[in-house]
Amino acid sequence: MDDVDKKILNMIQTGFPVESHPYQTIGAAVGVTEEEAFNRVKAMVDSGVIRRLGASFDSRGLGWTSTLCAMKIPAGRIEEAAAVVGEYHGVTHNYERAHEFNLWFTLIAPDEDSVATILGEIESRCGMGPVYNMPMLQKFKIKVDFKFKEAGGE
Repeated sequence: MDDVDKKILNMIQTGFPVESHPYQTIGAAVGVTEEEAFNRVKAMVDSGVIRRLGASFDSRGLGWTSTLCAMKIPAGRIEEAAAVVGEYHGVTHNYERAHEFNLWFTLIAPDEDSVATILGEIESRCGMGPVYNMPMLQKFKIKVDFKFKEAGGE
């Protein structure tokens, strides 16, 4: 990753331009063309440096519900289960943990009935035991931005 990639990452984490030509704006801010800005972001997505590119919404503010979920997956089947979980649009992310409950994910949906339906489908499709549903009781939100240092930068 070079300094231009780092500048792009620093910019788009919390300030992705919402306009008709966002990559033109990004490119102008970091000193490259619109096409190069787009290609750099695409390369970072393709290589896994950028895991997700999209908006984050306050699900409760929109009247939706969210929940944290956990599953106990047999050794060697985490990727299989994670692939099933990741197919659902309401799953914001899933990850493996070194724990008895080793696959965790968050889910947002229009209502609790929809959550129950989706979790039932995931349970059925994975066939590896129950999905533990742990709805949020109190909101704690921590904003995390990664600041990428450029060569000779602060």
